[in-house]
Amino acid sequence: MSDVPNVAGRAPLVLDEDEALELLAYLVTAARTQIDEAAEYGPLRLLTAARRLGAAIAPRASASTAQFVTGPLVAAPELAVPRDGRDEYATRLDELCRALGAHLTGHFTGQPGAAP
Repeated sequence: MSDVPNVAGRAPLVLDEDEALELLAYLVTAARTQIDEAAEYGPLRLLTAARRLGAAIAPRASASTAQFVTGPLVAAPELAVPRDGRDEYATRLDELCRALGAHLTGHFTGQPGAAP
C-alpha cells in the first residue's frame, strides 16, 4: 500500500542489483568481523547496515518511508552499545523500534501514521 505509484502493475524497485550487492557484502563481512570484535559492536553493525539501506532506498521510496529513514533512523544512536548509559541506549533503540512499527503498520494498512 505504498504511496509510490506502481509501474506496469509491479511495485517499484527501491534498490538495484549493485546497491543490493553492496549491502549484502557489508552484512556478510560485518558478520565475519563480529567474530573478532566485542559483542557490543553487533548493534552498531546492524544500525550501520540499516542506515545504508535507508540512504539507498530514500530517493525511490514512498514519502512516508523516506521520512522514516531520514528522520528516526538517522537519529538513532550510532555508537556501539556503551558501557555506561546502556539503559538509555536500549531505550532509544526501543523508541526506534516503536517508530518503525508505526511506520510499517501505516505502510501496510494504507494509513500513514497509524499506531501499531
